[in-house]
Amino acid sequence: MNAERLLEVYEQISEAPDAIARLRRFVLDLAVRGKLVEQDARDEPATTLMKAAKSLQAKEGIKIKADLLQPSEAPFQAPLGWLWTRVGLIALQTGSGSTPRGGKSAYTDEGTPFLRSQNIYDDGLRLDDVVFINHETNEKMKRTQVKAKDLLLNITGGSIGRCTRVPDEFAGANVSQHVAIIRTAASGTEDYLHLLTRSPFFQGYVVGEQTGAGRGGLPKNRMDRIPVPLPPLAEQHRIVAKVDELMALCDRLEEARKTREEVRDKLTAASLARLTAPDTTAEDFPTHAAFALEALPALTTRPDQIKTLRQTILDLAVRGKLVKQDAADGTGIELMTTIASSLDRLTFTRADSSLVDFAVPEGWDLQSLDAITADGPKNGLSPTKTENPSAPKAITLTATTSGQFDRRHFKRVDVSLSAAEPFWLQPDDLLFQRGNTPEYVGIAAIYDGPEREFLYPDLIMRVRIASAMSLRFVHLWCISPVARGYLMANATGAQKTMPKINQGVLKALPIMIPPLAEQHRIVAKVDALMALCDRLEAALTTTDTIRTRLLEALLHEALEPTPNALEAAE
Repeated sequence: MNAERLLEVYEQISEAPDAIARLRRFVLDLAVRGKLVEQDARDEPATTLMKAAKSLQAKEGIKIKADLLQPSEAPFQAPLGWLWTRVGLIALQTGSGSTPRGGKSAYTDEGTPFLRSQNIYDDGLRLDDVVFINHETNEKMKRTQVKAKDLLLNITGGSIGRCTRVPDEFAGANVSQHVAIIRTAASGTEDYLHLLTRSPFFQGYVVGEQTGAGRGGLPKNRMDRIPVPLPPLAEQHRIVAKVDELMALCDRLEEARKTREEVRDKLTAASLARLTAPDTTAEDFPTHAAFALEALPALTTRPDQIKTLRQTILDLAVRGKLVKQDAADGTGIELMTTIASSLDRLTFTRADSSLVDFAVPEGWDLQSLDAITADGPKNGLSPTKTENPSAPKAITLTATTSGQFDRRHFKRVDVSLSAAEPFWLQPDDLLFQRGNTPEYVGIAAIYDGPEREFLYPDLIMRVRIASAMSLRFVHLWCISPVARGYLMANATGAQKTMPKINQGVLKALPIMIPPLAEQHRIVAKVDALMALCDRLEAALTTTDTIRTRLLEALLHEALEPTPNALEAAE
């Protein structure tokens, strides 16, 4: 392994997605292919190990069912002194545990630990939630009793492939039917075999040999046939020592990366916090904003950081901190007078000021969404789905979950044209999700499709905003942290995973009303800053791609050194 070359360029690849995890897998892959440490002709060959294993198997009366691995079946050429064998050929015992009679009712508060798949991890046993069985039950399940140095491999479900080596000092346990015991017949090979089971080579067989639908599983007969590249015992010990050394290096690299991420997050949070701090004056804001926008590209390495930046931009916009106020624009109260006249309303319901955690900016007015609503809120219809290709189309929740309308998400519904008439969407309809997960309930999107192409469903409410308001500004407000916080806090329902808001909650949604000219300036500024976020996101994607390609080239170079490997990544 060209570790020096790897460390030379590590800073260039350390931010690649999943870089450390991939390095760990790569180390294990090199180890089981004989490319991590040098071979030594003085080592006793692996055939010596197999002779000792066969001798012990014969002494114990073990009948081997796995067939020999033919040279043509070898997955790759093993180094000098190595031997290709199979799991079943080198084991004293393989196979899964079992369920005690009575199932969970057989569990006791003390006794023999009964290990289940949730107790098995690559880095060791986790016994926080271990259960126990009594001595009598354990004796009835002798075949599945665990001994020190056994390998325990999860063979079903989402954790399939996780494997641990039982510590030398372990006092004993039993395993469930979801865990297999691999007990080697070649003393001293336990650590290398544990390393092997965690390698991409072995894990590929675990996944490929699964049978059954749903939970799936690795049958004993297939597990026994998995090929094992077996080095000489002395080389195994050198391999294990080298892997331990490199994994410790990966631990340090991972900790260093974590520290860098924490520092970046703190710097980013501090930069953005100054923008929204209550004591930030209009005179100070441009300085803080310029600093934040200059620093953020260097600090941004993850998509979630850009998401935070987008939310901060929206938050600044609705707090009146994104553009300057101008007395020549008039006031929000004057605009509300115009809106009330256009809606033929003498009065309108003002919002509860306690629902907004900042002061009304100069020249703005605080109202409720109802005060600027020309029509609605109205719930959609709830027809059944149909396969009729000429039936009307109704959008699904997914069409608005992003906060933007996506016309690709719809279904054909069984409804007459007369019944559908009130539910056709029109351009500039503002749509709110009446029910969804807590994260998305109340999310808003502007319908920008054609007239009479889509209906809207019962889980969406439609609102039409007074023409004197900027619809884009209203939408920005409705997807801002202020509005989202209100809608999520007021969502109710028997199902916590699918809360709902009603028309009353939506009508009472507080909204700031800037002068119309300022609304347009705010929207233009948000568009410009979101375009900056788009560029940051694109740059991040490009950088990640370059880092990933460089990492792949380096790993390829370590496996199959070629003079042009790195040039291919540039």
